[in-house]
Amino acid sequence: MEEQEILTNSPPSNNNGDDYSASNITVLEGLEAVRLRPAMYIGDVNANGLHHLVYEVVDNSIDEAMAGFCNHISVCINENNSITVSDNGRGIPIDMHEKEKKSALEVVMTILHAGGKFDKDTYKVSGGLHGVGVSCVNALSSLLRVEVRRGGHIYEQEYKQGKPQFDVRMIGDTQERGTTTTFYPDSTIFTTLDFKYERIATRMRELSFLNKGVKIELFDKRKHDGTNGNTHDIFYSEGGLVEFVNYLEGTREKLISPPIYFESEKLSVETNTMIPVQVAMTYNNGFNENVHAYVNNINTHEGGTHISGFRRALSRTLKNYADKNGLLAKIKFEISGDDFREGLTAVISVKVADPQFEGQTKTKLGNSEVQGAVESCVTEMLNNYLEENPKQAKIIVNKVVLAATARHAARKARELVQRKSLLTSTGLPGKLADCSSSDPAESELYLVEGDSAGGSAKQGRNPQFQAILPLRGKILNVEKAQEHKIYENEEIKNMITALGVAIGTYEDEKALNLDKLRYHKIIIMTDADVDGSHIRTLILTFFFRYMKDLIEMGYVYIASPPLYLVKKGKDEKYAWTEEQKDTATKELAKGGKEENVHVQRYKGLGEMNPEQLWHTTMDPVFRTLNLVTIESAAEADHLFSMLMGDDVEPRREFIEKNAKYARLDV
Repeated sequence: MEEQEILTNSPPSNNNGDDYSASNITVLEGLEAVRLRPAMYIGDVNANGLHHLVYEVVDNSIDEAMAGFCNHISVCINENNSITVSDNGRGIPIDMHEKEKKSALEVVMTILHAGGKFDKDTYKVSGGLHGVGVSCVNALSSLLRVEVRRGGHIYEQEYKQGKPQFDVRMIGDTQERGTTTTFYPDSTIFTTLDFKYERIATRMRELSFLNKGVKIELFDKRKHDGTNGNTHDIFYSEGGLVEFVNYLEGTREKLISPPIYFESEKLSVETNTMIPVQVAMTYNNGFNENVHAYVNNINTHEGGTHISGFRRALSRTLKNYADKNGLLAKIKFEISGDDFREGLTAVISVKVADPQFEGQTKTKLGNSEVQGAVESCVTEMLNNYLEENPKQAKIIVNKVVLAATARHAARKARELVQRKSLLTSTGLPGKLADCSSSDPAESELYLVEGDSAGGSAKQGRNPQFQAILPLRGKILNVEKAQEHKIYENEEIKNMITALGVAIGTYEDEKALNLDKLRYHKIIIMTDADVDGSHIRTLILTFFFRYMKDLIEMGYVYIASPPLYLVKKGKDEKYAWTEEQKDTATKELAKGGKEENVHVQRYKGLGEMNPEQLWHTTMDPVFRTLNLVTIESAAEADHLFSMLMGDDVEPRREFIEKNAKYARLDV
């Protein structure tokens, strides 16, 4: 901080700038730019960027599958934490590149913006549109080896930090074809080298649904977390998007079955190309909209023109059908677009020859021609479905009417919450112990389980920037409640009021207004027991369904209080895991009897005095906060529905599968 102040307050230099010349201009050659600024290419150098490497390599194999030349992909996390991706595609070309005077394989692996994705005769559509994917992986790997099976022979080349170690060479003969890439992420680049099996599995499952008929195998040969190094899953789908919707809907009560499915392709006048469109959709008895959209297998979680086209067509087609058949005659108020999408689960997949995304992260589609193509396709196909299935059509319209009625009740409940806030003297809940800072960037709100822990937190906190809101009991499970009931729940009303946000406007019933958000750190702090875990999940479900922006902007955290206090005399250590407890016990025993070391198990935050709670869980210097993220919206949607929905059987199977990771308090 002192250095920043000196730099900020230092007087202007007397130098007139004449020493700034061509010698000051640095030219980065080859892949040096990627190594110098990796976050520009893969997002970050943390866990997200690490896993992005896997997806970039797999995307090349998927592009081969979309082109019709590959139907089997294998992904393996090796014992040494390297990754091997293999496919039975055509194999990367190895012949001499005329312009670069080197093997095409070396060109693809070492030169940015090089690849077959720019040649529309090679790939009609592709995910890795910028041509930087596999070369970035190469640049950010301490070692990468690629093996190509092509033309009856096997070829290989190795690279270190993106630099070839030898020319492409033939090492054998084979009648097989395809490409195998093994890479070791560079430990000098990434903050972690720990690949998460479930995270990769989520993406592989998603890709199998989006590319029916392609078999994707995932292996984990590491021996950890009680596994024997033989973890293996196969992802294969014959039903494609229909199976994807059924997977997402697995824990919900469906209103129509089977899902509505249609696929078509529309000619784009702007680009003179055909745009294939696939949509699978269904309705359930829930209250949330779950639309997941993909462009060339890329999850466009921020939306774009394809989602806009789908929503417009859905609302207009359903309303026209309902009006024509007199199904809205008794409705005395206007039906909004949100009403047509309540309880809707849909997957949209489009293939675009020249997709325009916002940067390499590919999160929002901008092609204007796609909106018209999707809108036209959905209007035509959905209208045919409604006419041919009047029973299902009536069920859908009745759901829309129910949603509209509940929305009006929810609007009144929302307005009542906000009006009550304005009428009170401070506009804040009485139980809230606010902080003195008015700067949201430095302010923190702790959502604390129970008045007892809330009391300790209020005494132990730093009142300058830490606010405390005790929550009494368990909040409403929003997964199974109508929206107006949610705003009548006292604890949820207190959270909304304390945060300062407004949910819903007359223009957009689901909009979240963050202009008056009062805290940029919202920390869930519950007991380390079953009830605490349940309360935490209930709060996260509410945030995911009604305040997802807070999670996506990185504002939601989970506090990590210690499980144990290990003490001998005046010496004491805190432990967050069983392993830390055992280590601390041995250290304090100092070769003596471990029986003389006292171990206290914290079953609740209320068992800590304010000083202990501050030191272990609230002090920014020593505490551990876990950031809540959404890596895959589709998987998060499925998980929340399974954990908090009505169907017991999938929840039981999940608990049985993950029981080895749970802690049991007896």
